[in-house]
Amino acid sequence: MNIKKNISREEIAEAINIEFGFSRKECLEVVNNIVEIIIEGLETNKKVKIHNFGTFTLKRKKSRLGRNPKTKEEVIIKDRNVISFKASKNILNFINTETNE
Repeated sequence: MNIKKNISREEIAEAINIEFGFSRKECLEVVNNIVEIIIEGLETNKKVKIHNFGTFTLKRKKSRLGRNPKTKEEVIIKDRNVISFKASKNILNFINTETNE
């Protein structure tokens, strides 16, 4: 698989199609369902843990004073929800092993 900076749902579905031979439509449905499950889990529980992969957490950021880097104009950044992701130890070990070789 060609590794890129950003990857689309269609590209993930294509990789599943190549690996397992399911139809492209079925693969895209699976990918979309997984994303939907993660979103619903965040809305309901504020946390989604995928074993041996990582944990998505919904956090609330308070409003704060920010600055436009171009104009230096100060603006209020409204309070909002953000999603954070913490990779599992297995993923971190894999990434660190790959980069050290």
